[in-house]
Amino acid sequence: MGQTKDLTGSEKSKIVRYLAEGCSSLKTAKLLKRDHRTIKRFIQNSQQGRKKRVEKPRGKITAHELRKVKRAAAKMPLATSLAIFQSCNITGVPKSTRCAILRDMAKVRKAERRPPLNKTHKLKRQDWAKKYLKTDFSKVLWTDEMRVSLDGPDGWARGWIGKGQRAPVPLRRQQGGGGVLVWAGIIKGELVGPFRVEDGVKLNSQSYCKFLEDTFFKQWYRKKSASFKKNMIFMQDNAPSHASKYSTAWLARKGLKEEKLMTWPPCSPDLNPIENLWSIIKCEIYKEGKQYTSLNSVWEAVVAAARNVDGEQIKTLTESMDGRLLSVLAKKGGYIGR
Repeated sequence: MGQTKDLTGSEKSKIVRYLAEGCSSLKTAKLLKRDHRTIKRFIQNSQQGRKKRVEKPRGKITAHELRKVKRAAAKMPLATSLAIFQSCNITGVPKSTRCAILRDMAKVRKAERRPPLNKTHKLKRQDWAKKYLKTDFSKVLWTDEMRVSLDGPDGWARGWIGKGQRAPVPLRRQQGGGGVLVWAGIIKGELVGPFRVEDGVKLNSQSYCKFLEDTFFKQWYRKKSASFKKNMIFMQDNAPSHASKYSTAWLARKGLKEEKLMTWPPCSPDLNPIENLWSIIKCEIYKEGKQYTSLNSVWEAVVAAARNVDGEQIKTLTESMDGRLLSVLAKKGGYIGR
């Protein structure tokens, strides 16, 4: 009796689809004109999952070469195993052996999202913490921008997929299908905004100041009392449109200068409590892998999610600043957990 021909990739995909539609293995075999035992064997192997890795004997590599590989891996953390071994002039080692050797000295991890802090960054973060250690943070307005896309952030769509079912394929458009730039602020237990930046507008110094004039100043700030304006401290990060001479001079004419305009250390999103607000809003608008078909619909979702954030949540974020400053000092300017 001749050997059974292996299932093709197309046939395997059809088997999964037929089973998801409720077909039995027998009916699937008839539809594909295949032996029933072949179909059952494929289903059983699929349900068993991946086989446990079996360590095989490694090829010979000297202790000197091993030290060279270790140094190269430290210098090239995002390189492939082949590139690491080639940089050490070690050839003829199969991939399985290279990976086995590297597993003993390293782990496969994703690149860090946050840039490394150099000595100057850490010193400036410590100086900032010392300067504002006795500040009444209930008078600080924390501001920032956030961009939201139609398709949602990468890597968020995860869930429980039943056996025999296929995971849904999310729609991925170029650059997330476009997005909306949102500005907001928080002070004590109050949310300022969110305000939408006009579509297609790139925030340079001039457009940033005009945006603040049309939204923050006209719609919120001018309604506040003179005593509130006298005590409020305005915080913004060091984005070029924020820290430019034009923007600084313009804010000074609005009365936000010197001690009323907070200096901000470099590379410090972990110190801004509004970053946590953005996380809350994104978790809400993209829950269950939700995606959007228009810029207006994603903006409406942001507004609705922002309305659901109550004052106590915002107050918890703004009152966390004393702890953040102490953490920065304890870590000698290093990143703190958020």
